[in-house]
Amino acid sequence: MKNKNLLLNFLAFFTIVVWGTTFVSTKVLLSTFTPAEIMFLRFSIAYIMLLLIHPKFHKITSLKEEALFLLAGITGGSLYFLTENSALIYSLTSNVALILATAPILTAFMAHFFSKGETLNKNLFIGFIIAISGVFLVIFNGNFILKLNPLGDILALSAALCWAIYSVTLKKISGTYNYIYVTRKMFFYALLTILPFILFSSNNNITLLSLSQPKVIFNLLFLGVIASGVCYVVWNYTVDNLGIIKTNNYIYLIPAVTMIASFFILNESITLYSTLGAILVLLGVYVSENGFKLLKFKQSLH
Repeated sequence: MKNKNLLLNFLAFFTIVVWGTTFVSTKVLLSTFTPAEIMFLRFSIAYIMLLLIHPKFHKITSLKEEALFLLAGITGGSLYFLTENSALIYSLTSNVALILATAPILTAFMAHFFSKGETLNKNLFIGFIIAISGVFLVIFNGNFILKLNPLGDILALSAALCWAIYSVTLKKISGTYNYIYVTRKMFFYALLTILPFILFSSNNNITLLSLSQPKVIFNLLFLGVIASGVCYVVWNYTVDNLGIIKTNNYIYLIPAVTMIASFFILNESITLYSTLGAILVLLGVYVSENGFKLLKFKQSLH
């Protein structure tokens, strides 16, 4: 049991490390495609990959279950990415990143009321305060610029809320079918609901010429195969077995992972503020799950 719990925590951490580096790949691809096109391409690659691995289809058993798959596809795919990327147009990146970091606590509240076996406790709130303080330091990096924009900030909060709804919805359908099938079907509805934005867009950047560039191919394969195909399946498995709240606490780590990835790939600097922030994020994640067990253990030794 202990080994399985350790494995589940590692899988959650692995997924967050990959997702934290996706911002770098997305930044490269934004010079060629729109955010909606990037999402459509990465989910298309992921869907095809999962279809090849698990080509089995199931009959629709009930409209309620199908509605849950549709809801998962919208909140974990199309609407989540559209609200997140639209928020970046109207608000500062730092504002959006900070608001998105509230996803774990929003998920915790939603899971408490709509999912069995998920409870709120004081460690969760203490961990949230510590982690969000760390996220603040990583994002603002010593330069505090908080410019409120109601539309942009509401869109960012909507994205965080979408992820919370997705997490709870996922828990309701994960135990019924194979995890690959669940993820694949979620991608199907995400693609279906993002398609109108692609078809009715004034510009279409998805051409053979744009898709033949080596850097485009590499980054799309990374986003499609690893970040979407592999990581969504792993994440869905972890949520179902480790729990919604514990798994989503790892989302606090994304800004710190992005910071480290940007340092190695984009040659961006790491400062004392961002380092301290990363440490606080790690501490916040630990406290959310374990409280102050380590500190109490040390006190008992004296």
